[in-house]
Order: sequence, then C-alpha cells, then structure tokens
Amino acid sequence: MSRDSHGQEAPQAQAHRFLVPGLVFMGMVVAVVSSLGAPLIPTIAQTDHITVNDAQWALTVTFLVAAVATPLTGRLGDGPHRRHVIIVSLVAVTAGAVLAALPLGFPFLLVGRAMQGIGLGLTPLGITAVRDALPVERSRPAAAVLSVTTVAGVGLGYPITGLVAQFGGLHAAFWFGAVVSALGLVVAAIVVPSSAHRPSRPVDLAGALLLGAALVGLLLSLSEGESWGWTSARLFAVVGGSVLALAGWVVRELLAAHPLVDLRLLRRPTVLTADVTALLAGVGMYLLISLVTRFVQTPVSSGYGLGASVFVAGLVLVPFSAASVVATRLTRVLVKRIPVGVALALGAVVMLLSMVMFSYARGTMGEVLVVMALAGLGVGAIFAVMPGLIVGSVPPRETGSATSFNQVIRYIGYAAGSTMSAVVLETHTARGKALPSGSGYTDAGLIAGAMWIATAVAAVLLPRLRSREAAPSVRAGGSVAGDRVLADEGLADAEAAGPVPAGSGAPAGAGVESGTAPGTRTRATGTAPPAPYDTTED
Repeated sequence: MSRDSHGQEAPQAQAHRFLVPGLVFMGMVVAVVSSLGAPLIPTIAQTDHITVNDAQWALTVTFLVAAVATPLTGRLGDGPHRRHVIIVSLVAVTAGAVLAALPLGFPFLLVGRAMQGIGLGLTPLGITAVRDALPVERSRPAAAVLSVTTVAGVGLGYPITGLVAQFGGLHAAFWFGAVVSALGLVVAAIVVPSSAHRPSRPVDLAGALLLGAALVGLLLSLSEGESWGWTSARLFAVVGGSVLALAGWVVRELLAAHPLVDLRLLRRPTVLTADVTALLAGVGMYLLISLVTRFVQTPVSSGYGLGASVFVAGLVLVPFSAASVVATRLTRVLVKRIPVGVALALGAVVMLLSMVMFSYARGTMGEVLVVMALAGLGVGAIFAVMPGLIVGSVPPRETGSATSFNQVIRYIGYAAGSTMSAVVLETHTARGKALPSGSGYTDAGLIAGAMWIATAVAAVLLPRLRSREAAPSVRAGGSVAGDRVLADEGLADAEAAGPVPAGSGAPAGAGVESGTAPGTRTRATGTAPPAPYDTTED
C-alpha cells in the first residue's frame, strides 16, 4: 500500500480501498434489477390487463437489449470513457425503473424494462475496472468476489422484490428497484476510477442496429406466430427481413476492421463449443425459470397449480442461485481431473434430469424446490466451464472479444427461452380460457429437455473438430495446462458470466472487450502469457 512522506495513505490507495465494496454494491443493483423479471410476469399481466404471453415481453425485452448493449458498453468501457459509461448505464437503469414504476400502462413498463437491460453489462465493466486499477494479486480475488456477489444478490433479490410486490403492489417493486439503482449511481460516481489513460476504440453502431433488428424480428415472429398464423404472409415477411438483417450483420462483422464482436473466432472448435452450448443452455435455462415461476403462482383451482404468492415464487428460485454457487466451486476441482468438455456435458445431463423431473413430478412445492436445486447445479457447472474454454483457446489479445460474443449469445438464449415458454403455453390454452392445460408445462419441459440433450451432444462432439491451429494452452504444455487455466483464471470470469437466473442471469460475465482480460495477465505459475500470434487464418 503506497504512503506519502508523512506516512499517510496516498489518495489513490484510499480510492482503491473503496473500489471493490462499491462495485460489489453495484453488483447487488444488477441482481435487484434482474429480479424484477420472471416472478412478476403473472402480476404484470393481472395489473395491466393483458395476457401472460404479452406480459412475458417484460422479461424478454430486458435480455434483448442486453444482447445488443453489452458489447457496446464493453467496447466503450474498455477505453477512456469507462467511468462515464458506468454512470450513464446506471442513469438509464434508474430512469427505466421509474418509468416502469409509474402507472402509465404496459407500453411504458416495457420501455422501462428495456432501459434496465443496459444495466446487465455493469458487472463485466466492474471486473474490467478492478483489473485495470488493482495489481494482479488483488484483482483476481476481487473479480471472484464481484461474481459471487452477483449470484448471491440474485438469490436475495427475487424474494425481496417478490415480498415488496406482494404487499405493496407491482409498482412498489419497481420503485424499490429505482431507489436501489439510484444508490448504485451515487456509489459509482464516488468509487469508479478514471480510465483516461486507455486508448479509445471505434464502436460499430451499424452492427448493433443490424443485430438488434434481427433479434427483435425473430423473437417477435416466435411470440406472435400463433396469433398471426404460422403460415401467414406477415410472419414470412418478418422472418425473412430478420434473416436478411442477421446475414447482413454477419457479413459486416466479418469484414469490419473493428467489429462489434469478432465472429472469426468461431473457427476455433473450443470457442464454437462454448458459444453453441451457451445458446442452447440459455434457451433451456429460461424455459425452466419462466415455467416454474408461472407454474407455482397458478391457482390450485386449475387442477395443477400450487397457488403460491409472488414472494413464494421468488423463494423458489433461491435454491437455483445457491446451488449454482456450489457448482461453480465444485467445477474448480472437477476440471483438474476430467476434460472440460466432459464437465460441460455432465452439467447438461444434470439439467436434463431436472427437466424430466419437472415434466413428471411437480405436484408439490418440495418437488419443485428439488428441481430448481438440480437445475442450479447443472447450470452452474456449465457456465463455469465456458469462459475457461475460451481463455484456454484464444490468444490473450482476443480473449475480450471472444467472451463478449459468448455473453451476447447467452442473452439471446435467455430471450429465446423466455419467449418460447410463453408460446408453448399459449398453444395449450383453449380459446376463451385464461390458463393453459397442465400438459402445456409437460410439453414445455420436454422441449427444454431436448435443448439439454443437444447441449450435451454439442459439448462432446464439437471439441473433436480438427483445427489447424494449436490452442495457446496446448502450446503451453497440453490439455492439462488448459484445464489449469480454467481453474486458476477462467473460473473467476466464469462465476461472473454464469449461473444466475435473475434477469441478468446470471452473472454477467467477463464478456467485455478488454485489454486487461484474463488472458492478458500473468498466469498463476508466474510465467508470462504466450506472445500474441497471427490469427488471420486457421
């Protein structure tokens, strides 16, 4: 710790003392904002007199915006404007919470929830800030603390916001989120250091617009296909336009000098594995979360629901968050003994078991709690492995871009899973009825199970693809070295990127473009990282 000539702590050291606690509080803000999602969907539908299918967009739109905003804020935050990006993001989150809290109707609530999606990129920005401001021996444990705080915060956020909503109403829950966000804004203004010393980087706004248009169109088509008609001209027009926008985005990202995300990294089998499994796992995870929070609040008079309150619906998700923390810790030990691809597949198998149980054994609250605990173990293991796969397979200078794309893919999966849950249940709702049949939950659970089977298959088969370029971890001494990279470096980011359900899901991950990404730092063995090498062709 640096001191001046009078033995007093230097101002920079004093600022660093409050940096991690301040960023931890910001992580809690992300958790609270996230928790204003899944459990409140039935309440939103009832309060605003809309269908639950339409109300589901209050969760989907948050992930949709996060998928586009996260790489943008990551790119901006990696340069000299990080402090401003964090503060502006929190201003947007606070304003969004206020807009959602005002009794102006569902359209304004939807806009407010969209603004809150910007905040889901705050945790990776916080991790980048500690890596930039603190020495490596302090930044690594600080990053782990930040990620675990997000997980723990989600476990607290769901029941707390559910309790506020139960006794104060829907708008009170959003006012609570606005107050917490405002406090986070004040803390950020005090503790976040300047990054003026970092060079600025171009931002691909056109790429962000193309990606946003493609995602909105595809999710809208999935959500409204039942009402438009699955063979209607309108549906084909929207899907066609979305596919064209997505193709245009891919071409732009491949040709741009400074792409929003570097799609060329998908040529690496391990990166492709991490991204494909992130998409499939994201869909499966939010299918389950959306189904469970709606199922437990369904009236007993339906013949299958548990009739629980929104507060109890929040409590149901606590075992998920707690188990995901445990799984992340267990993964640190597991990957030292088995290949990371096998660990990824095992997590998918555990999730498959939870979905089979939900499909056929969900009649009591105890059974639902076991389902969520199993799901937390599976998802925690899966998302803990992913960043390590990336860290061990790309050059240090490409780690930030690769993890950023993985985060985007994950949010797309979350949004698709949220939308798909509503679509499946809508198809099982008879005309003139407010509630779906119980078989809708069974079918949706089986669809989620199929996602986990696909995840396990991808985890086993994709790493076997041949690559003409050896991974950095292999060059450093074989696959065991790659697993140690995961255990020693990737896992802190894995915890941040991973397991939580809360609207952020989870921990938001180290998915930002950063010159101080994990791969750029000294390895745990004390040796320097491998020198960057040309990756223009594989």
